[in-house]
Amino acid sequence: MVLKLMIGFIVSLAVVLVLMPPFITYLKKLSFKQSVSEYALEDDQKKAGTPIMGGVLFILVPILVTLVAFPSSMKDLNVWIIILAFVGYGLIGFIDDFLIAVKKNNDGLTPKQKFTMQVVLAAAFFFLYRMHGDLSIILPFSKTTLSLGWLYFLLVLFMFAGSSNAVNLTDGMDGLSSGVTIIALVPYAIITYVQQKYTVLMFVLCLIGALLGYLYYNKKPAKVFMGDTGALALGGVLAALAMVTKTELPLIFIAGVPVIETLCVIIQQVSVRTVHKRVFVYTPIHYAFRIKGMREVNIVKMFWVVEAIFACIGLWIALY
Repeated sequence: MVLKLMIGFIVSLAVVLVLMPPFITYLKKLSFKQSVSEYALEDDQKKAGTPIMGGVLFILVPILVTLVAFPSSMKDLNVWIIILAFVGYGLIGFIDDFLIAVKKNNDGLTPKQKFTMQVVLAAAFFFLYRMHGDLSIILPFSKTTLSLGWLYFLLVLFMFAGSSNAVNLTDGMDGLSSGVTIIALVPYAIITYVQQKYTVLMFVLCLIGALLGYLYYNKKPAKVFMGDTGALALGGVLAALAMVTKTELPLIFIAGVPVIETLCVIIQQVSVRTVHKRVFVYTPIHYAFRIKGMREVNIVKMFWVVEAIFACIGLWIALY
């Protein structure tokens, strides 16, 4: 079992490392390149033309390796919920990226269109999950279960829409969202091992391996971006993992950095619309550090450390 898990991780890492260069070349031929708003920060203007949709590779590889290494995973509903969330939210992002690449601007799908698709997917996952899972949450520290009934659907909707958009907001610097997500996945590797959900564990390890391979090409200066394809998919998979492991509440800490990024954006928008004042210099908040003169590489490393701290807290809450 342990050997198979290690092989799954290594194979996913190796496949992405080997296939990413020709995939980047292919994306360039298709002209699937990053377009940058004229209002973007000066350093970001230089990133125009970098291939997007790199997320396609780290979506496909972990799924294929998991299904091949663990054929029994095809009968595991938990695995299918995770895979469908991964692919479903990735597809929303793919459509958005495709529109951006074709139109050569940053419009893509409207917020209303994105949210509608996210609601439809969340509803599908809810009905799929309730076929074998209970509609309750575990209250931290007490191990008491609280049955939500149909209210669990609202929680699922909030989790999936919130998580996917949160990772998307975090995807603003070379290596930031991929590194943060890798760190957030480590607690789920431990949680699934403790819960003896080995097919889910295999998927998590394969995804970590694939993301490490992607990060090699996404670190500064990035040769490829994951685009909304990858960002929405990663947010969706974190929400799905929280649902199947009954760690809905600890997810708030496990995905600490994306949660903070989202809260900062919400606070900024509410403040601007109500009192017409900014609370932060710029949001998403990682850009504020750039404006203050901090180097991008140092900002990314700082956010990785912050995420590691939150991930440890979330893991402690989940296992306590």
